[in-house]
Amino acid sequence: MSKSRPGICLTGAAALVAAMVVVALPAQAGTCPASTTCPTTVTFTVTAPGGLTITVPDGPVNLGSGAPGTQIGGQLGPVTVSDQRAALTATWTATVIAATGGFTTGGGTAAETIPTSAALYWSGPATATTGTGTFVPGQANAAAAQTLGVSRTASSKTTGSGNNSATWNPTVLINVPDQAVAGVYTGTVNHSVA
Repeated sequence: MSKSRPGICLTGAAALVAAMVVVALPAQAGTCPASTTCPTTVTFTVTAPGGLTITVPDGPVNLGSGAPGTQIGGQLGPVTVSDQRAALTATWTATVIAATGGFTTGGGTAAETIPTSAALYWSGPATATTGTGTFVPGQANAAAAQTLGVSRTASSKTTGSGNNSATWNPTVLINVPDQAVAGVYTGTVNHSVA
């Protein structure tokens, strides 16, 4: 009759478990034979801290004076689009429109209002740019001036990547109606960018 030897069985089981334990080794440096390229992957992050913004002159901007039936005009001062999105496709369009209600004096009655359709805008070419790509004026010169009664393109960037900026000094012209009454007229010209 044979006798069992539990101690030997346990020792064999313990040895089997020990053989199945996986030991995690520390990461090793790349090792390559002589005269071969030995690569190391490198990563880093470029951030985009600023976004897309537009800066306009503080008002009020005085365009001058003139009689009924004449044209009054002047430059608004620098308008700047700053694109700090670090985008692969860094394009944008700046638009401009006169605020609803037109330009008013006194009590703002119909007789004391010059409509937005009487206001013209032309951006002219950019006076300064940074970054790469194509910057396009909304209106290249006075002959291309457009009414501010509806939204107009003031300037745009149609190609390029990465951070960029453009500045222009637009001109606003007011065709004063023959029936306009005397007074200091006030209105708002709104720029935006997207």
